Amino acid sequence: MNVQIIADSASDLNSEDYEKYNIECVRLAVIMDGKHYSDGDGIKAKTVYDEMRNGKVFKTSQATPEQFKEAFTKYAEKNQPTLYIAFSSELSGTYQSATIAAQEVQEQYPNWQLKMIDTKCASLGGGLVVLKAAQLAQENKSLEEITATAQYYADHMVHIFTVDELEHLQRGGRVSKSAAFIGTLLKIKPILHVDQGKLVPLEKVRGSKKVFNRILDMMEERGTDFKNQTIGISHGDDLERANQLAEMIKERFEVKGVEIRMVGATVGAHSGPGTIALFFSNSKIQ
Repeated sequence: MNVQIIADSASDLNSEDYEKYNIECVRLAVIMDGKHYSDGDGIKAKTVYDEMRNGKVFKTSQATPEQFKEAFTKYAEKNQPTLYIAFSSELSGTYQSATIAAQEVQEQYPNWQLKMIDTKCASLGGGLVVLKAAQLAQENKSLEEITATAQYYADHMVHIFTVDELEHLQRGGRVSKSAAFIGTLLKIKPILHVDQGKLVPLEKVRGSKKVFNRILDMMEERGTDFKNQTIGISHGDDLERANQLAEMIKERFEVKGVEIRMVGATVGAHSGPGTIALFFSNSKIQ
């Protein structure tokens, strides 16, 4: 029996990914006007971005232990080895919810094999880890081998991203209110990355034209072995600029491929429309 891969919706994979690789998705929630909506099926990312452009402010909620208990029990009953690959515990309590559920389910099914990885990744950074694990599962690799490889990918995943407006990050406490106001006036584009699972500012670049060139410089400085890896790009409802970045990457580097996905509703509620994020490995691909 193949290893079952479970992801959460903050990995920003799409329905085709879940179907092609038989990935189970546990969904976080987006809160609009006091009502909870399931990320990706109860509310679409496009809806969130359109509402944000009209001034709507969203909150988000982690996946619950009950959701994970339901998902885990389904595979425990079949005694199917399972790997859950989680959104960074520094950005959400979702991994903690999974931990609570895992303890309960494993008490009832002590022989069931479950592994969990706190990727310390966000958006498609985690999604690329999930896709690699799912590919190995389809090749009938063991739970131990898949887990080790997925952990390696997560440990070496580089996130570099920029946002269209600092206001959304300010609401989430990522930048100060004054910095957001000044940045908007000066057309400053922040470049951020993920360090130990947390969002950390790197640089500020004036003007959207310069920001992609600087992001590519960072890719060259921080990455390696591009010809053997698939590069990830996620976008906040701005496919045109995502495609533009993909073409710039292909012109500058020899890469195995580029995967583009929209930033989902949960992550997008904090990063906002126009976000462009780049994901690649800083180590040789196994």
